[in-house]
Amino acid sequence: MSENERFKFPAPGEAKHYSIVAWGGNLSPGMLLSAYEQGLFPWYSKGEPVIWHSPDPRFVLFPDKVHISSSMKKVLRRGEFTISLDKNFPAVIRACSQVKRADQGGTWISGDVINAYTELHRLGWAHSAEAYFEGELAGGCYGIRLGKVFFGESMFSIKPNASKAAFFTLAQLLFDDEVRFIDCQTYSRHLKSLGAEEINREIFLKLLHETLASRPAITSDEEDRRGSWAGIAHIKKINQTKY
Repeated sequence: MSENERFKFPAPGEAKHYSIVAWGGNLSPGMLLSAYEQGLFPWYSKGEPVIWHSPDPRFVLFPDKVHISSSMKKVLRRGEFTISLDKNFPAVIRACSQVKRADQGGTWISGDVINAYTELHRLGWAHSAEAYFEGELAGGCYGIRLGKVFFGESMFSIKPNASKAAFFTLAQLLFDDEVRFIDCQTYSRHLKSLGAEEINREIFLKLLHETLASRPAITSDEEDRRGSWAGIAHIKKINQTKY
């Protein structure tokens, strides 16, 4: 499916499992964007069909709930990391796929996932934030932006605080650009420490649909539906002076 085609998934509220709504399909741009617009995302292991999730509760970060520790504020003020946006999306998603996570037997970010999201990045829907230390990529995160909603997918850190520096700078840009919330999908202690909170799925879906409804209709120019990046030229200045 192309980025302009859409597929209707089963309603998340009818799922018999707390999270799994459907399985099958593919990772084409149209199917992925259809899923995000309907409150679903793919999460599955190698050898399984694509499994589409819409967890209840949902983990979300709102602008007024962002928590930056005093030590992290010092890191940001000192400009320990050089932060860029969309400078090296392929490297970020590959690094995320190599992270060993205590609660997972292996990565869900397979080669197919890497190719699919890299294509969404090429089309302007997927974005990455990178943190460089002494010229080397030290951390980062990536996700999907649909208008005033950002769907966070994954992050990695080689050097302490690198992923946080990338994430907080990205979050600041998004919220300054009128993004209403960042979808963090499922609970994690790390994201909770950054200010994310659980909300009822029904509330999440209502908020999502209301927010996406404010986007303009699909036209030949998709810029506004993707979401602009206002202030991106000042990212280094923001990173060093905001906190």
